[in-house]
Amino acid sequence: MSLSFFDQFMSPTFLGIPLMGLAFLIPWLFFPTPSTRWLNNRLLTLQSNFLGQFTSQMFGPINPGGHKWALMLSSLMVFLISLNTLGLLPYTFTPTTQLSLNMGLAVPLWMATVLIGMRNQPTAALGHLLPEGTPVPLIPVLIIIETISLFIRPLALGVRLTANLTAGHLLMQLIATAAFVLLPLMPAVALLTAVILLLLTILEVAVALIQAYVFVLLVSLYLQENV
Repeated sequence: MSLSFFDQFMSPTFLGIPLMGLAFLIPWLFFPTPSTRWLNNRLLTLQSNFLGQFTSQMFGPINPGGHKWALMLSSLMVFLISLNTLGLLPYTFTPTTQLSLNMGLAVPLWMATVLIGMRNQPTAALGHLLPEGTPVPLIPVLIIIETISLFIRPLALGVRLTANLTAGHLLMQLIATAAFVLLPLMPAVALLTAVILLLLTILEVAVALIQAYVFVLLVSLYLQENV
């Protein structure tokens, strides 16, 4: 039975039971829980420093009213990094390659930022749909264009994360398959292909980290516009 390259993106099941929930829970087991001691170990200190630097950098430009989102966005950042990086291991599944999951994360967060803007400052929120000084004949067209761009934001969030991770996984599988096929025929070329695969794997680790950061950064920018 020949398997398709896209079979790796199918949601795993065991005895007919979807294992997506298990894929969500396992990453949290790898993060140490904070202790009540004055002195922590090196891993806890590194984790605390990372979250502190991330929070201060992300929420520095945001008004104090938006700082309530710090815990949620920091947790989302750690969650996405865990899913993206653990999905690079062999015989694992990457939930963030599913567009339905990414849209399930993007749409509620985007909608929450829009509703906050409509509640706190409705005039400024609606003012984003029409730039100041627009000629009168262009007003209807610009309102339609800005409205469409506003509703495209969650789609761009979900599709960007899905497309980058899916493309990386497919490219890694293609190069690994080529190295396996070329090994008995042309060992030198297969060795060169394996080196390329190693470099691509390092690049994919960087992409997994960067895409998680970009996802949370864009959500914080949407929050900054509406707070």
